[in-house]
Parts: sequence; C-alpha cells; structure tokens
Amino acid sequence: MTQTRRYDVQVITAFVEQLFEKAGADAEVAQVVTQVLLEGELLGHRTHGLNLVSRYIGGMLSGQVKAQAQVLEQVSDSGVSSLFDGHYLLGPYCVSRALDCAATGASAQGIGIAVVRRAAHIGCLAAYLKPYTDRGLVALVYSSDPSVGLVCAHGGVDPVFTPNPIAAGIPTQGEPILLDVSMSTVTLGLVGQCRDAGSKLPHPVLMSNDGQLSDDPRDFFSQPQGSILPLGGQAFGHKGFALAILVEALTSGLAGHGRKDAPDQWGASATAVVIDPRFFGGLQAFTDETSFLGQLVLASRPVDPERPVRLPGQAGLALRRHALEEGMNLSAHVLDDLDQLAGQLQLAPLSQALAQ
Repeated sequence: MTQTRRYDVQVITAFVEQLFEKAGADAEVAQVVTQVLLEGELLGHRTHGLNLVSRYIGGMLSGQVKAQAQVLEQVSDSGVSSLFDGHYLLGPYCVSRALDCAATGASAQGIGIAVVRRAAHIGCLAAYLKPYTDRGLVALVYSSDPSVGLVCAHGGVDPVFTPNPIAAGIPTQGEPILLDVSMSTVTLGLVGQCRDAGSKLPHPVLMSNDGQLSDDPRDFFSQPQGSILPLGGQAFGHKGFALAILVEALTSGLAGHGRKDAPDQWGASATAVVIDPRFFGGLQAFTDETSFLGQLVLASRPVDPERPVRLPGQAGLALRRHALEEGMNLSAHVLDDLDQLAGQLQLAPLSQALAQ
C-alpha cells in the first residue's frame, strides 16, 4: 500500500541523516549516504532508495559495516587513475568519493578512473550521476560483488555472477540521459518480490538447479540455489553474459580483489569513469549531438500511441521534479521502517518531525 500524502524532502533528509549519525556514522558519511539513497527514491528506484536505510544501519549496528570517512583508504593515485579500499565502509560514500576523484582527473586531463574494492552495498547506480552531468561531464559506474553468485553463464546452470549493472549519465542541452542496466534478465529484488507475493515472474527468466527454465521464484530460492539468466535470456543471453565478464574485469579485476579471494561478506567492487567532453570535440558539439539524437528518439513513432518513446532516465527525472516540487510519496512500509529505527535509536519518529 502506498501513502497518498506527500512529505517534505528536506525534513526527510534531515531525519535520515540523524538516524545515520545516531547509529554511529560521522556527519560527512551520513550526509553523502542519505543523499544517494534519497536520490534513488526520487528517481523511482524504490528497491534501492530509502528502504535500504534499515539494512545499512542494521549492518552498522552489527559491526559488519563501517561508517567513518577515515576508514576509506586511497591505495594509489596517479592523478588520472586511483584505487580505493573501502574496508566495508558504507558503499554510497565510497562510490561518491571515487566519482569525485575521477571527476578531478577528467577536469584536469580529460578522463579519470577510480576503482573501489570492498565497499558495502552501494545502492542505485543512477543516483550518482546527475551532479556530474550538471557539470557537463559524462559519468559511468560499473559494479559487481565477488562474494555472491546469482546469475548463470550463458548455457550454464550454476550461479556465477551478480547482476553487474552498468550506469551512465550523458549530458545534453536539457535534461541528462541517465541509464542503469543490469547484465541479468531481472533483478534479485524482483524475484524476491514475486516470491513474497506468491506470484510467478512475467517470463521464464530463471534457471532451476536441475537446468530447467522457470518463471517460478521458488526455483531460484531453492537448495541448491537456482540462477537468474543473463541479459538476453536463453536466446540472446550470450550478449549479457559477455558484458557481465567485462564488468567483472573492470571492477574486481582492476581492484585486485575478487572471486579468487573467496570473500565471505557482501562487498562491492565498483569502477567510476568520468570523461570531460571539453578535451575532445568540445562540450557544445557533444551536447549538440546528444540532444539531436535524443530528439530523433523522442520523435520515433511508438508501437502503442498511448505509450510514446522515452529516453533512458526521462521518467525518473519527471518523478524527481514532481517530488521536489510537491513532496515525496513514501510507502507505508518505508515509513514504518524509519519510525522503528528511530525508536531503536531513541529518537523521535518521523511523523513527529513531519508535523512540525
């Protein structure tokens, strides 16, 4: 069930920051992590938005997840390329620092790349992009987790990869193009939602542990575990499978820490690449081209006249604008989670802050 009431974004931001600080995060980490989770919520990525607050704080309170900025170790820095070790620090802070570092390299020399190993869960990749596209920069983020296998290789049965998403922010003369695509047919979150609802998946995108295609989430949550098919499914999964290997190489491979190390705790490997078009054909020429392409896409005749063709990120940015202007629409589940956390941390509930 979704609440129809809308809530002030600034009040929610301050409340969530307070939760993180009360749980032990320093102010800098609390601010950055809250902003990334909030941005995911604003863009409509609700499985990777404010519903993660309880998961993150639970990890902090158990001691598995760190929350102090000084934990993040910069292992190397050439001015263009950097390596960070998160030591299981809250992932949104790790990735934000990596992007900032890559952006510094891009602004100085046209391109920058920063790799992070052993970051705690990093949230929604699309949530990181807009601050960089607003500066006329192209931002890319790749992610994998070497401790987990969920997605099978094309033609295989056993789970090998994580969904290994790729995200990119592309500036235009107007709103940016924001894409965030996993190298799996569906996300683990969707499989879990269908299981909890007692429903089947829309398509047979799972591989049971005995090698049968399935649309039943129970065939994934089995012993031994089943698998999610790579992007493209059974017919064209060789494409998603190949891209998943590329993501593994660009993340855990460059990080020097991956599946060969058999990590036993969730810890993302992430790579941030930032490009400044000013060092190439020029920012004006770049945005002229991306804007022209965008107009070609939007002018495409739709298959369904009731559903016009959209650019990646267009719907999310519209949701974001509306939420910033009119307030956020939070689910009852998220509101309950935040209030329970507040009680656990001996803070006033969100409902009280919203009433002020």
